Amino acid sequence: MKLLPGLLLMLSVCIPLQAMAQEPATFRTWVDEKGVISLPKDYRSHWAHLGSWLVADASAPGHGFHDVYAQPEAVAYFQKTGQFPDGAVIVKEVREVRDGIKTTGQAQWAGDISIWFVMVKDSKGRFENSSHWSSGWGWALFESKAPDRNVSKGFGSSCEACHTPAKAQDWVFTEGYPVLNILPQVQ
Repeated sequence: MKLLPGLLLMLSVCIPLQAMAQEPATFRTWVDEKGVISLPKDYRSHWAHLGSWLVADASAPGHGFHDVYAQPEAVAYFQKTGQFPDGAVIVKEVREVRDGIKTTGQAQWAGDISIWFVMVKDSKGRFENSSHWSSGWGWALFESKAPDRNVSKGFGSSCEACHTPAKAQDWVFTEGYPVLNILPQVQ
């Protein structure tokens, strides 16, 4: 099926406009004027699931099931450009590992959420004096016992060491997110 030239132009403009529209919404809804990041509440029911990880080693940092979500507009923009737009929010929930015998054999599944990591794309450097904002992102960590309080000690102390291997991919482990690695085909 061939698209009319005007329709193709409209589609190519639509995704960047949606991404620009999410920037003020992000910095109004989940980031306050001082740069304090909040945990989005409805991400599971309204956002795109990017993918899942399992850190099976119980002695490793990050042990558990990791499910990662982002706004649909941010995913569409990434699929088109290979980059996250300003204002994109990524939420990673880490769940306990549960296991037991099922009819299919020994099984493992995700239990209760223990922590959430939140990243907010900030290509404008809005909060340069905050240790939670660095390298083009805002960084936050929330524990299940206090989901309203960022307990991260800052990017350098709580985030950088784990994310350094993904520095070349804008600090995001995109290989674990199949949705981001499928670019749409326009004919």
